[in-house]
Amino acid sequence: MTRSDRHQGFELAVGTLSPTKLLSKGAHYRQCRVIIQVMTAADTNRRKFLRSLFGGSSRASNLAAGVAGLVSAAVAIGVAEFVAGLDRSFRSPVLDVGDRVVDSAPPALKDFAISWFGTGDKAALLIGIGVLLAIFGIAVGVVAFRISLPVGVAGIALFGVLGVAAAAQGGRGLDAGIPSIVGTVAAIATLVGLYLFSVRSDPQDVPEGFGAATPDAFGRRTLLIGMGAAAGLAIAGGVGGRLLSRRFAVPMEQRIGALPQLDSPLPPLPQTADLGVQGLSPFVTPNDTFYKVDTALTVPQITEEEFSLRVWGMVDRELTLSYQDLIDRPQIEADITLACVSNSVGGSLVGNARWQGVRLDDLLAEVGVQAGADQVVGRSVDGYTCGFPVAAATDGRDAMIAIGMNGVRLPLDHGFPARLLVPGLYGYVSATKWLTEIELTTFDAFNHYWEDRGWDEKAPIKTQSRIDTPSKEERLVVGPGVIAGVAWAPLRGIDMVEVQVDDGPWLSAELSAEVADTTWRQFHIPWEVTEGLHVLRCRATDGDGVLQPKDLKGARPNGAEGWHRVRAFGVEA
Repeated sequence: MTRSDRHQGFELAVGTLSPTKLLSKGAHYRQCRVIIQVMTAADTNRRKFLRSLFGGSSRASNLAAGVAGLVSAAVAIGVAEFVAGLDRSFRSPVLDVGDRVVDSAPPALKDFAISWFGTGDKAALLIGIGVLLAIFGIAVGVVAFRISLPVGVAGIALFGVLGVAAAAQGGRGLDAGIPSIVGTVAAIATLVGLYLFSVRSDPQDVPEGFGAATPDAFGRRTLLIGMGAAAGLAIAGGVGGRLLSRRFAVPMEQRIGALPQLDSPLPPLPQTADLGVQGLSPFVTPNDTFYKVDTALTVPQITEEEFSLRVWGMVDRELTLSYQDLIDRPQIEADITLACVSNSVGGSLVGNARWQGVRLDDLLAEVGVQAGADQVVGRSVDGYTCGFPVAAATDGRDAMIAIGMNGVRLPLDHGFPARLLVPGLYGYVSATKWLTEIELTTFDAFNHYWEDRGWDEKAPIKTQSRIDTPSKEERLVVGPGVIAGVAWAPLRGIDMVEVQVDDGPWLSAELSAEVADTTWRQFHIPWEVTEGLHVLRCRATDGDGVLQPKDLKGARPNGAEGWHRVRAFGVEA
């Protein structure tokens, strides 16, 4: 066999030369047969080598190939993360793909994720994407090493195409796909390199320039070192990218800066606003435990200098405000209970805070709302939109562009630098975080984010009540006890809360002082705990004298309904 025959055989073995191309070079039938024999021998030896790497079995060969594919996929992500950290306009391909999953997921799947994972649904999604990428990488490795290297390379290329497409669909252009492209090239180079390390054949069958394919050169140690080096590159890229991206974070001095002075601050909360019962939600929800539900996979980092709020659409005078412009405008405070429409009966996706900001009706009066405009659309920096009636912004309630929460600047995960708040409306139609635009339009002309996903276009918060203590299935010592919780009906207020033990009479609970009709009220009632199982229920009557509905109803399409029910057990001490 000539050196040329051996060289072409090697090329055919690694997939860089097809039989058709070989024949086009004028190879004779005898030469093709010899070359294919070389290819087959090289492939057989490579498979034997893979099996020997992890114990000698075919399963071990698949394991080695799968590890090579997994490491290659890790390199793709690590290198892409590093590139994403080089420029603010770049993002991790994982986040881009995750955003597209969030946007395109069926409503039922989103409801399932929120009901099962609550505010941890984003973390669950990212973990799920990571698992799928790992499985995909393993499959690519097995295909590349056991079937066809070009097909494996094509699989990695497909991964890159998906990353570029996800970035482009985010409205940032094709250049936003650069991290995916660079990561894909690095992954292909890794996969091909590991493949070549695994080729073990007679030294005479290796073309000049490839080195000797002896066990010493392409042995276990060489391939394992290659895998380890690739894994190290993936880790270094990922960590480096995270460190680089910190340059774009909001500086700490902006996050903890002082709020502007108020012309007419609210009086301190009365002591009777909080009953102080152990296990009862405090009247003011601390910022770090206030619920967080949004579509952002990572918290947007918008500095004061970068912030810009455009007010446009069906207005007489378009207006653009900087963060300093917001601070310089007259400020108001308001105690407001905010609830998520996904909150189930007895759920925790509700909280109460003292908010500070700029009145929305003053701003709309300044720009001049044109006749016919009936919807205010809030648009986030990440493209998310809310929409609510113009009337809700101009009827005198404390609708605002909020910049402060419980006496400090808005926390990053609650919308810093600014967000919208409209008392009495569920957050999904009104509480846009990371606000960048306010558009005046009509409900006929524009559907906000969740409306396109099966939720109602208008959504006032429904009357709800919840037992906080005893908690679900709690075991209580027989003797004196207490039943306590919270109830809310923003804009209407809470007039009465009743509690029922087992099938006994409904008893009126003591309420905390009403601070405003936009906030929740606490309630409690003494209870003599007896031994055995007890079923506790609560129901609220709003300020209009309307009792909250009894029958249980799911959150879709405009909020859950029903009386909260808790089981508790009385036991001897």
